[in-house]
Amino acid sequence: QVQLVESGGGLVQAGGSLRLSCAASGRTVRPYAMGWFRQAPGKEREFVASISRSGGSTSYEDSVKGRFTISRDNAKNTLYLQMNSLKPEDTAVYYCSADTSGLFAYSSKSRVSAWGQGTQVTVSS
Repeated sequence: QVQLVESGGGLVQAGGSLRLSCAASGRTVRPYAMGWFRQAPGKEREFVASISRSGGSTSYEDSVKGRFTISRDNAKNTLYLQMNSLKPEDTAVYYCSADTSGLFAYSSKSRVSAWGQGTQVTVSS
């Protein structure tokens, strides 16, 4: 069983930056594919970015390409999301996710077998 705990959310002005972290515990002997989703009020949870088990392959939602960077440190069992040039439409609760049986980056919620509790990101205009 895997536990995921996010941190790093907060309030930032448009154009600013935030770095989210996700600490994984539990089954961490063998790394697995991980990613980030977000959910704004009244909207469905949507894909943001994901990364393969090795970290060599990534996938991004179109609206965040060039602004967000996903990375991981397998030695620390930690996933990151560097968010630059933030926009008000990036405001949402951001969720860490894991595909504990997967090797490759993913974009579908159906691949997710573990979720974090979420961290709020608010971007003011």
